[in-house]
Amino acid sequence: MRPDLRGTMRTFATGVCIASTYRDTPDGRRHDAVTVNSLGSISLDPPLVSLCFNRGSAFLADLLVTRRWAVSILPAGAQEIARRLARPAAARSPYVADLAARTGERTGALILAGTSWLECGVRERFDLGDHTLVVGEVLAAGHDGRRPTLVFVHGGYHAVMDQRTTTVELSGPDHWGEAL
Repeated sequence: MRPDLRGTMRTFATGVCIASTYRDTPDGRRHDAVTVNSLGSISLDPPLVSLCFNRGSAFLADLLVTRRWAVSILPAGAQEIARRLARPAAARSPYVADLAARTGERTGALILAGTSWLECGVRERFDLGDHTLVVGEVLAAGHDGRRPTLVFVHGGYHAVMDQRTTTVELSGPDHWGEAL
């Protein structure tokens, strides 16, 4: 009996982001953007993050050609953008053209207005199971640390509205990632 990975992972809240890249064609630059919830922070020095994509993804194919992408971390209230860009490439392409976005200075990929964001270049890629893990070096970043964020859990979008803050010391021996 196979473990119920999908059912179990539905209980794990993840941030909701829009990854963007492009492909240069004879007709000009064609931007693409897709909803992702696989963003992971890998290293602060050097600054590295990761994303995972289905191996058959048209977005992944473009990203591996350009070797550049941006990630816009969606704020609460952006559920409709997340839904529209979670569709297959042909269905989401009309929405990409209408995004309130600017072109990233370091990557040329779209950065959505009103979001925290990263611009990245491909550092490594790993084919794992039915997905490809792409590791990117962060070339530029910006954030709005006070806006409530959008998360995905139990099959739906939710807003993290609790604005109370708790300070966590990440350099001390009690940090969960601290080497002994």
